[in-house]
Amino acid sequence: MMAVILQVDFPSEGPFGESMSQAYRELAESINLETGMLWKIWTENSQTQEAGGIYLFDHAANAERYLKMHTARLESFGVKNIRGKIFEVNAALSAINQADFLSR
Repeated sequence: MMAVILQVDFPSEGPFGESMSQAYRELAESINLETGMLWKIWTENSQTQEAGGIYLFDHAANAERYLKMHTARLESFGVKNIRGKIFEVNAALSAINQADFLSR
């Protein structure tokens, strides 16, 4: 597996915390159906008014496809300044730091 990390963040006025959990539950469930998506960590910072996520995808092509679709979705909600980056995962070093996701 040539796993990649997709990092996405953008300005957000909220919701945050429990309100975010309730508001985006259906979206979170739908993300599980995305091709090649292995997991997502949702990120938020109410103090700096930012939100986003860290995703693990099985291939760069799936991460790129998702980033394109997700950017368009966010823009349709009026979100601007969306930042998305894709990184290859160094499996050997990551395993030293308990990243067992690569052995699945």
